[in-house]
Amino acid sequence: MLPNKKGKFGIFGGKFAPETLIEPLEELENSYKKISKTKEFRKKLNYLLNEYAGRPTPLYYAENFSKYVGFKVYLKREDLAFTGAHKINNTLGQVLLAKMMEKKRIIAETGAGQHGVATATSCALLNMECVIYMGEIDVERQKLNVYRMKLLGAKIISVSSGSKTLKDAINEAMRDWITNFKTTHYVIGSVVGPHPYPMIVRNFQSIIGKETKKQIMKKEKKLPDYLIACVGGGSNSIGLFYPFYKNKEVKFIGVEGGGLGINTDKHSATLSKGEKGILHGSFSYILQDNYGQIKETHSISAGLDYPGVGPEHAFYKETKRAEYFAVDDKTALKGFHILSELEGIIPALESSHAIGWLIENKERFKKDDIVVVCLSGRGDKDVMEVAKIEGEI
Repeated sequence: MLPNKKGKFGIFGGKFAPETLIEPLEELENSYKKISKTKEFRKKLNYLLNEYAGRPTPLYYAENFSKYVGFKVYLKREDLAFTGAHKINNTLGQVLLAKMMEKKRIIAETGAGQHGVATATSCALLNMECVIYMGEIDVERQKLNVYRMKLLGAKIISVSSGSKTLKDAINEAMRDWITNFKTTHYVIGSVVGPHPYPMIVRNFQSIIGKETKKQIMKKEKKLPDYLIACVGGGSNSIGLFYPFYKNKEVKFIGVEGGGLGINTDKHSATLSKGEKGILHGSFSYILQDNYGQIKETHSISAGLDYPGVGPEHAFYKETKRAEYFAVDDKTALKGFHILSELEGIIPALESSHAIGWLIENKERFKKDDIVVVCLSGRGDKDVMEVAKIEGEI
């Protein structure tokens, strides 16, 4: 199963890294392949996921929302996982792996703050030093999550270079890792970066799709017709899609951040408007100008505000295994409000893109279709930001 031995998903992926990172990347790959198969690691991780993180998360039939759109919609409730998003699936796995590799220090990047909170949580639990890099703009718009990370004992480093968002936080975390790799493990939060990260993160997040497959078979006695999820770097969506990869009758739809519109220069629609190129050690689709320089991005959701995408998503696009669309900030806000009002569930702005796209495209579906949407996180972190945008504060 993908990736191949060179870390490639077709032509995408690979290991485009400075020479100083080749050794730690090879150490990580070899350690992951060895440790992740041991009984000790699997038993400990399963215990943490089930007893600590609250897995399995429910597959909830959204009856009111289903009536609104005209077909059956199930929500995979990753918002109910501990810390409020799917990110904990990956951070528990990676921090436990780092501990068994005898690393002493953890670094991570974060955009919306959910990965940062999940990393800080995992480090507190497993007694590891934790440093989180976060763009200055994201620090401002995600103040609640910044304080949560500090409560959990993490050190926050605000990044003021470049666009001051997720891309730049990753740049600084990479520099730290190059300097300190002998004692430090870098917990990448999405299916991006050089091999083996896209594979490792996907494997830890695939618990989402594995649970969904069992749950939908129990509820409906058949697989869903569609899986829909938001895509920034793409970990929640790959986590949902991957276990269904060979089930060709199940269609995949990824929804990106369209910002102020994909025909403006204020969006994060990498798969919709990007070109092939290299970013953060991986060959994928990226947003770049005519000179190959990375463009600045915009999305109302900090977690989608990234100019690249995981190489496995690029492969799914190229092979037509999945379709990718973008919705603008206004449509995401519509999804945010309608799901809140109809189901009493306030979704993260990232997940709101998937909900918004489904509402705008409901005519595309048949009455007997079964659709699963990954609700990747809860919207508590976004309420103040939305209130500001809409003039309530």
